[in-house]
Amino acid sequence: MAVVVVESPAKAKTINKYLGSDYTVLASFGHVRDLPPKDGSVDTDNDFAMKWEVATDSKKHLRAITDALKTDNDLILATDPDREGEAISWHLTEALLKSKAIKKDMPVKRVVFNAITKQAVTEAMKNPREVDMPLVRAYLARRALDYLVGFNLSPVLWRKLPGAKSAGRVQSVCLRLIVEREMEIEAFRAQEYWSVVADLTTPRGATFTARMTSLAGKRLDKFDLPTAESAEMAVQALTSRELFVQSVEAKPASRNPTAPFMTSTLQQEASRKFGMGAKQAMSAAQRLYEAGHITYMRTDGIDMAPEAVQAARAEIESRFGKAYVPSSPRIYKNKAKNAQEAHECIRPTDMSADTEKLRLTDTDQRRLYDLIWKRTIACQMEAARLERTVAEIGSKDGQVGLRANGQVLLFDGFLKVYEEGRDEDGEDDGRLPQLAPGDALKKTRDGMVASFAKAAPVDDVIEDPSATLRRAAGALLSADGAVLGQQHFTQPPPRYTEATMVKRMEELGIGRPSTYASIVTTIQDRGYVIKDKNRLIPEDKGRLVTIFLVNYFGKYLEYDFTADLESQLDDISAGERDYKDVLHRFWRDFSAAIAETSELRITDVLEKIDEVLSPHLYPPREDGSDPKTCPTCGIGRLNLKTARSGGAFIGCNNYPECRYTRPLSGDEGDAELSGDGKLLGHDDGDPIYLRNGRFGPYVQRGAVTEDNKKPPRASLPKTWPTETLDLERALSLLSLPRPIGTHPEDGEPIEAAIGRFGPYVRHNKTYANLPDVDEVFTIGMNHAVELLAAKAARGGRGAAAAPLKELGEHPDGGPVQVMPGRYGPYVKWAKVNATLPKEIEPEAVTLEQALELIAAKAATKGKKAAAKKPAAKAAAKPAAKPAAKTATKTAKKPAAKKATKAAPKKPAAKKPAKDPATDTATNPASGPES
Repeated sequence: MAVVVVESPAKAKTINKYLGSDYTVLASFGHVRDLPPKDGSVDTDNDFAMKWEVATDSKKHLRAITDALKTDNDLILATDPDREGEAISWHLTEALLKSKAIKKDMPVKRVVFNAITKQAVTEAMKNPREVDMPLVRAYLARRALDYLVGFNLSPVLWRKLPGAKSAGRVQSVCLRLIVEREMEIEAFRAQEYWSVVADLTTPRGATFTARMTSLAGKRLDKFDLPTAESAEMAVQALTSRELFVQSVEAKPASRNPTAPFMTSTLQQEASRKFGMGAKQAMSAAQRLYEAGHITYMRTDGIDMAPEAVQAARAEIESRFGKAYVPSSPRIYKNKAKNAQEAHECIRPTDMSADTEKLRLTDTDQRRLYDLIWKRTIACQMEAARLERTVAEIGSKDGQVGLRANGQVLLFDGFLKVYEEGRDEDGEDDGRLPQLAPGDALKKTRDGMVASFAKAAPVDDVIEDPSATLRRAAGALLSADGAVLGQQHFTQPPPRYTEATMVKRMEELGIGRPSTYASIVTTIQDRGYVIKDKNRLIPEDKGRLVTIFLVNYFGKYLEYDFTADLESQLDDISAGERDYKDVLHRFWRDFSAAIAETSELRITDVLEKIDEVLSPHLYPPREDGSDPKTCPTCGIGRLNLKTARSGGAFIGCNNYPECRYTRPLSGDEGDAELSGDGKLLGHDDGDPIYLRNGRFGPYVQRGAVTEDNKKPPRASLPKTWPTETLDLERALSLLSLPRPIGTHPEDGEPIEAAIGRFGPYVRHNKTYANLPDVDEVFTIGMNHAVELLAAKAARGGRGAAAAPLKELGEHPDGGPVQVMPGRYGPYVKWAKVNATLPKEIEPEAVTLEQALELIAAKAATKGKKAAAKKPAAKAAAKPAAKPAAKTATKTAKKPAAKKATKAAPKKPAAKKPAKDPATDTATNPASGPES
């Protein structure tokens, strides 16, 4: 039997169904070798020789492949059809040659298929080829570059910028985008402008809304009404004039469908429509691909195979009729610049299989497949046909002009199936009533009065019976209620979401389909960026790292430089460039830049960052005084300081006489948390302060005195921002624990509080967790008793968590579940708990994967149990000496003997070698991107 090797067991299972008993299909479980996380893995003095190491977990997988090859020397490598897949095939070949599992003269076949279907797999088996070495060399170059940057730049960060974690060739450029966007937002100054709209009625009684476009015969631009006074003049000018229709123009228009998905657009649309992160979307897509439902999901291509196009057209006609099928197929041009990414678009393998037909049970997979199916079908449908109408309206004297826009959908076309999401909300024009040039128009009050009431609360309206206007904050309404002036302010550029981040990276040519998700995830894992309401916000640590790198390694954070390097890697994969030449040129300049920082002191770095960020950190004061003078003592100077945690803050250099501090990204108003803190108010004569301590912000009743050395304090929950904290909420924190009442069974008190591990309710020694901090202050007796009863029924001190996912029944009986754990998610069956690998998302884990993890864990537990038996017997003896003898006698048994011999070899616990690319004991620099 031929031995076929793929990456994952799920893919192996699907392929095995198609190939039958003549083949043995095994999984490599991803990369089998990588560069060890230590210096010298890429030898720059020896023509960039790379020292590979087989991962511990991969040894058993290689052993299984080796054992299979003992009975058959026909090896077929069927890894993914991209640069990474080609690299895995090459690594497998090299590792098997080194272990002598295969001979040098043994032919190794490489097959690729873009979809895991019977037809695609069978066809691929008929057309094997050799491993594509240009693709492998492009992988080697990328891996070497990532290593050289990670293991040389990261130590510089550790030494020169305390608290920094790591730097990466592409991750640092991505971080720069986010930091620069945040600085744009902070530097943004809103500009006021006004617009004027009117509700009008046609001679036939139909109403519509028009926007003012000209005043005093001059066209109005966006900022031509900058104040309420100018808007008032415009409202009055419009109110005092009769209006008529000057012209009506109706034009036909069409709207074509969007191209089918490639990796980046799939991630963007999944984020827009479902709020999925890039990693989550790719995990679901991976499962769909391995199950044979969609084509390969890492691609820059948007073209579609001719047979798929015909299948889509046939399905459209079957479902919607001939009117929805265009006269000729729609052709989408491939955007890929090289063979590595020149795959098909992401599409269903069976056009007739919609979500209902597949009956997918996993929520993410079901939603993502529905998205892919609809987009693919829509991309081959007829265009939507519309009619767009523009009506120009004015006064007879030409002093005022208005415009009304309308749009009518005449034929829905592809919109019957799918409409692409938008990153920013827009306004859709509705249908206009029948209008004709010369029609006299009357002003009507109903619509604008409603809009005014919405814009201006009733108690905010300034009533003046003699005035011709009604005024409110942000709005003006004419006396007849028909003309509305509205205040607007320009908005800062929006923060990036994962979707818009991927889109921007694609526009700049940074990263590749296989790396988008990992790059965005990495900068979050490093603590450089946080995600809040799906928006990416840089932490202070991320700001400092970016400013440091831009100033001392600016060339390597340039977008053009990074994109050019990606282009060179593409040239390597196309066989048009020598990868060693690329590495030599890069290392020559990069090593020189590293050497130039050797004499830098931490104070030099902080002074430089302080200088660069000065306009942002010390904005001009209203009184014109020096913004760097300490506002507390008036003597010291403000400058940038780093905290032990790795964060940064602004502090007075007159420390310890002056303890003024404020956050890096805050203004001087935030400084009230330093020193004596911010006074929130008084309660029973006691001052209530908000302060910042070693472990974060907290509230305090009273001041520290000789008689009151430990005044009452309470930490702020992480979800409570300091800027919104008021006296009432501070007192609620200081009043904890909050009595809820007495338990109906024993009369003992029930109370709610916030502990080390979050909010909870307590009765005697039973604690039940609460899902939200605010529930501490609102939970009632009935709900508290229910939670405590459920906790008591489960037993134990900690509440049993609900499963994250039910996977199904174990072959030996009993449910298999994915559970949340203190140290991460794990798979549970009976008494076996198996930790979930970091690369597997809890939502994406399958029953097959879970069973493998459980089996491996159970085998480990069995070995440990066997080793413990002799010790257990020995422990039953009354004295130490006889126990030792018993242990020695028992050790003569083979199993016990093995355990006894193994024990002395167990090494003392050592601190793991730190990986400069990640600041951890593992090697996150491995894989497609670090």
